[in-house]
Amino acid sequence: MLKDFKRFVTTHSKTINAHAEAVATRYERPFLYLDRNTIRKEDEARRIAQRDGITRGLICVFRALEGCQSFKLVPGEGRPRLRNAQRKCLCYYFYYIDREFGLLHIRILPACAGCSAGRSWFPLVVQVCLNGHEYLARKLDKNGIAYDKSDNAFLWIDDAARAQRFADRFVEKNWPRILSGLGGRVNPLLKDLLSEMDYYWVVDQAEFATDVMFQSPHALKVLYENLLRHTVLCFSPQDILTFLGLPAEHSPAQAGRKRHGNFQGEVLTDFKNKRHPGARFKHRMCENWIKMYDKHGRVLRIETVINHPRQFKVRRQGIRQGQRVMGWYPMAKGVANLYRYREISLTANQYYLQALAAAPDTEKSRHSLTALSRPRRHKGRTYWGFNPADTHDLALFTAVLKGEHTLMGFRNQYIRKHLFAQPMSLAQRRRQANAVSRLLKRLHVRGLIAKIPRSRRWRITPEGHKTLALSLTLYYQHPATNQAA
Repeated sequence: MLKDFKRFVTTHSKTINAHAEAVATRYERPFLYLDRNTIRKEDEARRIAQRDGITRGLICVFRALEGCQSFKLVPGEGRPRLRNAQRKCLCYYFYYIDREFGLLHIRILPACAGCSAGRSWFPLVVQVCLNGHEYLARKLDKNGIAYDKSDNAFLWIDDAARAQRFADRFVEKNWPRILSGLGGRVNPLLKDLLSEMDYYWVVDQAEFATDVMFQSPHALKVLYENLLRHTVLCFSPQDILTFLGLPAEHSPAQAGRKRHGNFQGEVLTDFKNKRHPGARFKHRMCENWIKMYDKHGRVLRIETVINHPRQFKVRRQGIRQGQRVMGWYPMAKGVANLYRYREISLTANQYYLQALAAAPDTEKSRHSLTALSRPRRHKGRTYWGFNPADTHDLALFTAVLKGEHTLMGFRNQYIRKHLFAQPMSLAQRRRQANAVSRLLKRLHVRGLIAKIPRSRRWRITPEGHKTLALSLTLYYQHPATNQAA
């Protein structure tokens, strides 16, 4: 009965609490209480493992007082009822070095600290946190592939192509079976009270990183400063939406999410310049984000983090108009969708890297601005050059470089929307269209844009990316000089 809820969970909480202490005692490992505000648990677990020479099995069990969601009994009309409640609870962390996945921890929560004995309030949520870099390191060791690893970054791998194939198999594992086995280590009630039940496993947070390894810190440092300037000047909210999804007109089969005019979320950019060892960019869209930072001065990392998967689509069976059909539906958190997490994240990382590839080398590309400003002769006609300091020409460069054009290219009407006010008459629209056509032709004869075959769309060329981005970079780095000129 509901009135017996408190006594019921108190009885079974003793089993949870006793089990955590018994596991630590059985393997003769530390059973410690940690203040979560002063000690980082993973660092402490690594220190203990190194001190005691632990290479496999249980390292330690930590207890920490943390806030969490649980239940409480409240009065109701005619009878009491259970209601979600925020509690201060005692959570248990089991740190292991696993044979296949390396260092990981299993957290069972919550255990209420409302009394001296401590209680484990249901629903006894279990969280498993593991790192794919640890998994990959063990695969490389098993296959005799040499590497240099620092923290969770590989600075060098002898056979990078083979290592990538190992990493790709990570999402293909039978995760419900693996996670259920790990959950059984920390919840003894699965053997008696909950023997006919199992956990429903979800992806609470997924981080997929693409690392670009450099031979020396100097090589990355020089490039990274240029990439930071390019990101500040050239990446707009539309670019971030493009990185984390595709334009609405693109095929849903390849789309992470579909952009639309009713999108109500925020797109924010967070820049930390004092982070050690270097600056970091984080672009956030709702509860998902994409980051750029350097690791140990040797690795450029692009990382996509997904907390809210319903912003994206997955192809599965669903109900439409009363019938079960295959289609694209919002993605749920179940581990069955882990393969889709990978597809979306690595695609976002690739788009981000492609956009970074357009960052100009200011030392080697200045001669391209000279060519941009000079007239160009083509098929008996002369086409005027562009002025890299003119605001009208810079508006054209900005419109062409917008990230929303990266995938599908752009048309005359898209550029018109960025350059001109909304026309009031058909004659005005025609004049604007003709003016944009002449501007695009001037870019085309210089090889800065190219026509997409069998369409009315244009795409920007690699040379166009470098030259136009360089113009914007130099202009906005020295605004006062340009205004005086």
